[in-house]
Order: sequence, then structure tokens, then C-alpha cells
Amino acid sequence: MFVRITADSASRPNTLDALGMESYSNPLVSLSEFNYKKGTEIFGEKEPAEYVYQVKSGAVRSYKLLSDGRRQIGAFHLVGDIFGLENGSEHRFTAEAIVNTTVRLIKRRSLEIVAESDAMVSRNLLSMTTSNLQHAEDHMLLLGRKTSLERVAAFLIEMDRRLTAAGVMPLPMSRRDIADYLGLTLETVSRALSRLHELGIIGFIGTNQRQIVLMDRHQLATLDLQH
Repeated sequence: MFVRITADSASRPNTLDALGMESYSNPLVSLSEFNYKKGTEIFGEKEPAEYVYQVKSGAVRSYKLLSDGRRQIGAFHLVGDIFGLENGSEHRFTAEAIVNTTVRLIKRRSLEIVAESDAMVSRNLLSMTTSNLQHAEDHMLLLGRKTSLERVAAFLIEMDRRLTAAGVMPLPMSRRDIADYLGLTLETVSRALSRLHELGIIGFIGTNQRQIVLMDRHQLATLDLQH
């Protein structure tokens, strides 16, 4: 499952800064980097939650397989995002690389040990846990939207906040991924995106339409009931 990139522990970062957590260098903290090819599982549901992860490059999806065989994606983790931080001892979701992806790994126990003596690390861990809970609540509300257009609009607003650079939104995930995140069918997502394009709210770049340009953010926001 793992393909190690940095084998020399001396050459690996040993500060929590590399996980987006500003703190002093600590000998208890040791980071590793691993490469995952597109579609490769990073960890599975109910596996021991021994590590915390951060996306260095690429993108990751967290999902559950429902009893009827459908896939429900709970979150997309983009560059810089930290994931795999659990309240319990097991992972609640399966995490999988959407594209060729590099992640940083740090032992969960080492973070907990540092947090016991470093108030900043402790606060950051609490902040990340709170943020995860907030995202779960937001996602639950998103799935409760009445129309597919509202759901797709909410998704695009979320990705605009997290991804957009120079006015372009480069989506690493497929329309199937988007559908499984929004609780819709692939065809419904495609129709909603086409409708937004017809309305002049979004534009597409490239043949695969993975790069989206938001032409009218205000009109898009009116379709998202949270805004």
C-alpha cells in the first residue's frame, strides 16, 4: 500500500509546521512521506487510526460504502488539508487518492504526546477536530437541500473557497465523485452543471471540463440557501 519517498529520517521534517501546526521543533515528531497512485487506498474503514495525514500534492476522498453498494463520499482533502484525525481508535471512513498523490504521515501518538506539553499543539488539535465536526454538519445540511441545483451550487462555492486561483477552479475529482459527495446521480450532476453553464454562471476550460471558471459568483450564491 505504501511507497516510501523519504527513507532517511534525518532528511524528513521534524516540526509540526509541516502539518500546518506552528510549534517548536520536537524530537518526538517524525514525519514520513508516501506516494499513492490514482485510486489507491490510503487507509480503510475500521482500520486502526495510528497516523494523521496531510496532503502534500494531489487530492484525497474519504468515503463509506453503504449497505446497498452505493458510495457516499464524506469529504475531499486538498493540498495542505489534514485528515485521518479520529476521536476513536479506528477510522470511520476509507481514504483513497483521487489522482497521483503525496501525503505526509505522522504518528498519532507522537502528536498526542507533544500536545500534553505544548498548549499550541493541543489547541490546534482541538481546532482541527472542531473543524471536522463543522464540515460534517455542513455536509449533512447540504444533503438535505431540496434541489440538485442547490447542492451543486453549494459544492462549487465550497470548492471556490478552497481551490480557485487566478479565477479558475481546477477540480481534481470526477463528476462521479461529485455525485457521490452530493448524494445525486452522475446524470443529475451533469445536467445541473450544464444548466449553470447555460445561465452564464460558470464556464468550462478544456475538453474534460475539470477546470471551471465562475462567471457570476453572486448569482451562484443565490442558489445556495446557506448564503
